[in-house]
Amino acid sequence: MATVRSAHTVWQGDLPTGSGQVTLDSSGLGTYDVTWKARAEQAEGKTSPEELIAAAHSACFSMAFSHALGAEGKTPSKVQTKADVTFQPGEGITGIHLTLLASVPDLSEEDFQRIAEGAKTGCPVSAALTGTTITLEATLEA
Repeated sequence: MATVRSAHTVWQGDLPTGSGQVTLDSSGLGTYDVTWKARAEQAEGKTSPEELIAAAHSACFSMAFSHALGAEGKTPSKVQTKADVTFQPGEGITGIHLTLLASVPDLSEEDFQRIAEGAKTGCPVSAALTGTTITLEATLEA
């Protein structure tokens, strides 16, 4: 069965000096301030669409990687994923770099890299962002 998750934003003012708040409706986890300055310059305690995409992508990739390992009978002891979303004012999102650090008992480096690459393309957030270059650096811990 399909699920729907929702958030909403209320914005006031023009783009350069205005501000808004994004609320995570489905989880009720909170409301977060957003501004153009936080998006294009320094965060200064506020979030941006790119940071929210980075959070979604790192969580989705970690889940996709764990799922792919399970399909091969492997269970990770740790999966840590960082997503860096690059935003260029005037151009938009120009790339996403995923950094994976994982501990998976009895998994070869070759299989680790293959599974990580498959998770990169198989992750639903990656699929939703196919117009963006997504790179991956994957490190298997001993």
